[in-house]
Amino acid sequence: MADAGDLYDEFGNYIGPELSESEEDEEELEQEQGEEAEGLGSDEEGAEAMEEDGGMPGTDLAVYGEEAGMQVVLHEDKKYYPTAEETFGEGTEALVQEEDAQPIEVPIIAPVKHKKFEVEEREALPTRYSAEFLASLLATPELIRNVAVVGHLHHGKTLFMDMCVEQTHEVPADQRSNDRPMRYTDSRMDEQARAISLKSLPMSLVMQGGSGKSYVMNLMDTPGHVNFADELSAALRLADGVLLVVDAVEGVMVGTERAIKAAAAEGLPICLLISKVDRLLLELKLPPPDAYHKLRHTIEEVNTHIATFYGDDDKWQVDPTKGNVAFAAPLYGWSFTLESFATLYCEVQGIPMDPREFAKRLWGDRFFNPETRTFVKRASALPGGGERTFVQFILEPLYKIYAQIIGEDDRTVRAVADEFGVYLKPSSYGMDVKPLVKEACSKIFGSAAGLVDMLVRWLPSSKAATATKVERCYTGPQDSQLVEHMRACNPRGPLVIYVCKLFPKADCSRFDAFGRIMSGTVKAGDKVRVLGEAYTPDDEEDSAAATVGCTGYIRGVFEAIVYSLLCTGLPLLPEASPTSLVSCGRVWNPVSAVWAYQARYRVPLSKAVAGDWVLLEGVDATITKTATIVPEFLDEEVHIFKPLAALTQAVVKIATEPLNPSELPKMVEGLRKVNKSYPLLVTKVEESGEHTIYGTGELYLDSVMKDLRELYSEVEVKVADPVVSFCETVVETSSLKCFAETPNKRNKLTMIVEPMEKGLAEDIEAGRVSMEWSRKELGAFFQQKYDWDLLAARSIWAFGPDRNGPNILLDDTLPSEVDKSLLAAVRESIVQGFQWGAREGPLCDEPMRNCKFKILDATIAKEPLHRGGGQVIPTARRVCYSAFLMATPRLMEPVYYVEIQTPADCISAIYTVLAKRRGHVTADVPKPGTPIFIVKVRCSFLSLSECSAFGVLCTPIFIVKAFLPVMESFGFETDLRYHTQGQAFCLSVFDHWQIVPGDPLDRSLVLRPLEPAPMQALARDFMVKTRRRKGMTDDVSINKHFDDPMLLELARQDADLQQIL
Repeated sequence: MADAGDLYDEFGNYIGPELSESEEDEEELEQEQGEEAEGLGSDEEGAEAMEEDGGMPGTDLAVYGEEAGMQVVLHEDKKYYPTAEETFGEGTEALVQEEDAQPIEVPIIAPVKHKKFEVEEREALPTRYSAEFLASLLATPELIRNVAVVGHLHHGKTLFMDMCVEQTHEVPADQRSNDRPMRYTDSRMDEQARAISLKSLPMSLVMQGGSGKSYVMNLMDTPGHVNFADELSAALRLADGVLLVVDAVEGVMVGTERAIKAAAAEGLPICLLISKVDRLLLELKLPPPDAYHKLRHTIEEVNTHIATFYGDDDKWQVDPTKGNVAFAAPLYGWSFTLESFATLYCEVQGIPMDPREFAKRLWGDRFFNPETRTFVKRASALPGGGERTFVQFILEPLYKIYAQIIGEDDRTVRAVADEFGVYLKPSSYGMDVKPLVKEACSKIFGSAAGLVDMLVRWLPSSKAATATKVERCYTGPQDSQLVEHMRACNPRGPLVIYVCKLFPKADCSRFDAFGRIMSGTVKAGDKVRVLGEAYTPDDEEDSAAATVGCTGYIRGVFEAIVYSLLCTGLPLLPEASPTSLVSCGRVWNPVSAVWAYQARYRVPLSKAVAGDWVLLEGVDATITKTATIVPEFLDEEVHIFKPLAALTQAVVKIATEPLNPSELPKMVEGLRKVNKSYPLLVTKVEESGEHTIYGTGELYLDSVMKDLRELYSEVEVKVADPVVSFCETVVETSSLKCFAETPNKRNKLTMIVEPMEKGLAEDIEAGRVSMEWSRKELGAFFQQKYDWDLLAARSIWAFGPDRNGPNILLDDTLPSEVDKSLLAAVRESIVQGFQWGAREGPLCDEPMRNCKFKILDATIAKEPLHRGGGQVIPTARRVCYSAFLMATPRLMEPVYYVEIQTPADCISAIYTVLAKRRGHVTADVPKPGTPIFIVKVRCSFLSLSECSAFGVLCTPIFIVKAFLPVMESFGFETDLRYHTQGQAFCLSVFDHWQIVPGDPLDRSLVLRPLEPAPMQALARDFMVKTRRRKGMTDDVSINKHFDDPMLLELARQDADLQQIL
């Protein structure tokens, strides 16, 4: 017999000669007997061990061992290998997966996904102050300034925030490079890629004024693009003042104007920061006197718009001599006010003078006489003339610093630094030009103390401004005890938090709520009640209980950040330790649910008091846009704070559906989340079942779709071509009195409709008139502004389709003809029917606009059973439709205001592009003092003559202002860039509604497919295509909206008209 080692390979496989069936059976029998012997031996050994341990008697053990050796062990019960738990330890999940049990696209073990939509930092930047010091200042609302940093696109808001971060944090040298700005408050990856801000982001920084006193500056960086005006609205609602950032070269642009208008609507004071002053000397190379005139013209432009929106009161005006204007070059790390520059002069030169009095003489037509050492107001009083003090004392030294650092050797640079008492490291002189200029200027001008003094002086503290904020935003009565606590910003009063923004968590599964504490104190674990925008004391459906904070985990960038912050001295929970805080990329221990938001990291707080900006966890479940948070049990009646004011309208819409229909629930959940993330976004489900998204423009919707696909739903989504929202209106009064009967024939309503006065719809939408006013106040408003008679002004029943809707319902019945008591009994039902009809017009289910409905007659049943809502509401809607259709209905389309920045030689091309899209130019004016360089070669620091020698064309910037229908705006920017070789830049923002040419009900017009509709057929074309998209028939059904008696009346009048003709 062969050796056993030759019959099997190293893996135990049989490799010997073939065996017959009898030999195989014998081998199997020998193996089974050997296994039974081994089992018996092990049982006997176990029995002996048990006897030694004083266990069972030996006879029993013998019987037990014999039975164990004879029992049959099934194949599936045999244990051949150790379990996963024995091999890898406790807590290991073992998956047994068979073939074809999952689709081929789904892995058996899915990898762990980490959504990377924010810029990750390995550790938080160390601050120049401790976390405890920040927490102590946050507990003192008198030392807090809540500031919204606003301005036009690319005017330097984010660069200003970078400058503040560098002055309050220990920023590594590689991140301080001004070749590629840090953009610290652009925390999203797409923001970094696009180089624009898409979301408002707050930071709470401890900054010192000129006296060395520390303040908390709650700064909110806002997007400058006009499409994201909703983020600006949320920031202004939380702020107590505005820092308006204006580019020194571009001046006031459309974003600047809109920001001033929004700040005026909130009643916030403005401080002006003229940013990028370095562009005047490095790019435009203006002489100092010309640079002064340019800066002065920019300030005058700002004051002109302030006077337009705030009124003629001088207290709102900005003026460098008042101290509410600052100058800065954030890219080079310096800023100053006149007072801070005067202080610098007094310190360097040792002049015994009051800096504030000196600062008042550094602006305007003031000149310094070196002989008499006095200031005069006329240059003619000086021998040989002279320069203004701002030019002589500020601009010329500034130009000198730049010129000598850029163009001179190290000795000259060292001399300039010594003149200002500044020491530069020897390694600094080996830097490139831009870093060297930044290093020297930041040392010379020091910190932003002058800017901090300006904000502290001109903007109210958090405590002082709370009373005004409550008066403007709180919807409840102003004489309640709760309002008194909020006015006093009482930290011991009942908790009231006004939530205006939601920030997604790292895994985008939930949101954290960001708001302002109006009263009381909040800490982790508090039981609260969240009141939604639809909450009223009479209808408490839109409210829910919640708990601030929960036991959970944090992923991504925050593990190291929370750990590093807590290790700097913040109080930890007794059981928390660095080991338990961070484990396997998750924080499993209870974490703080109350934070101070710092853009890319969060500072945990043990509590937050009235006047603070705070970020809360665990309260977002029922919040859609804004919310009011109060204690879970509050004895006093509470109302909500106003929803955000709409600075623009969402008029562009797209239809979406998942690529895989089975993933529809995921997309719907993603739409719900993305609706929370964007304050102005609107999502709807049409009757056809399609999901539509409404936004302000192409960039806005592009950002929304990116978030929907990659963050919130993680499914492939198909998007239809963008379309616009329309409105339905009338241009004449109804040609006859329209009536409708209820289905039970017991009630009858008669109405007509006519156009509203020009400007009234805008006043209603802007909140300049409200149905919450008394009848006397309403009457006075309509009498004085629109010349209504007193009876009509006091007969207004409602606005529609909502409380700020641009339509009006009037009761124009006479007491001698109508029983007013019965009419009052069905008033609510009639109003509901009117608002229903105003929300979905008869032409193409679009909202109505500029329509004034009048109730002329009403026959109401006396029995309440016969005049219920089910009878009256649809009848009121039907009579609104019939009156509307008899009043020459028309479609209205939204129109963009377009501001185009372009050189002069491209204006003709812009006219051509606009004319092809039904647009027209309203103005094309040069921007004063702003030549633009169309550079054919790269030259950073050349004079004008040198630029001409290198072939650089110098032409003035022109600002072209135009109106463009939104329907024609899709692809406009690309078309504009193509026709101007990329030299023109445009921004578009909703401006007004205009009537579409043509009659939408004219069936004689022939619409040919794949051909553009002629101008007179546009309304018909828009209506038909909109109805088809919504799954409706091509034409409006008259029989659907008119009763039989009404149709007979129409036929009779038509016959009479034919006889007359």
